[in-house]
Amino acid sequence: MELSKATVKRPYEVIVVVHPDASVEEQKDLFRKNKATIEGFSGSVFSLETWGKRNLANPIGKLKKAIFFHSYFESDTQAIMELERTMRNNEKVLRFVHTRLDERIPLVKHAENFKKGLAESAAREKEREAKMQARKAAFAAAGGDRGDRGDRGDRGDRPERGERPERFDRK
Repeated sequence: MELSKATVKRPYEVIVVVHPDASVEEQKDLFRKNKATIEGFSGSVFSLETWGKRNLANPIGKLKKAIFFHSYFESDTQAIMELERTMRNNEKVLRFVHTRLDERIPLVKHAENFKKGLAESAAREKEREAKMQARKAAFAAAGGDRGDRGDRGDRGDRPERGERPERFDRK
């Protein structure tokens, strides 16, 4: 027995960027509609995380901050088209991106790998910050100032400037 394409559920990941002035009720309403759409196409939502209000890498219009959401779900490909259509029509949704995930890996494993990557990134950032603090402490312990040479190093005696010679002939 062969499955029709309409009944195949595929794993997806979505990141949604919402206007920072969107109320909690508007946010909940958006994701209730999205969940109803996914379930309408015989899919299921695995997880929905709120990352909160964060700075945007590049401003969208005059906005420098937005509210970020991350979700994993399984659904039919038709559901993605409907989700994108409804999100384009919602003025509170600034950006969104759906990514089809590898079907051979369960959604639980995708979520674990994602969280592991976030933890590694945070650890690298902490390590970088610790190194910077150690450098600052070592610099302060070594005297911290550059003596009488300022920031430019020892340049030796310099002659008075006087008149500047011509750099090229003007004719």
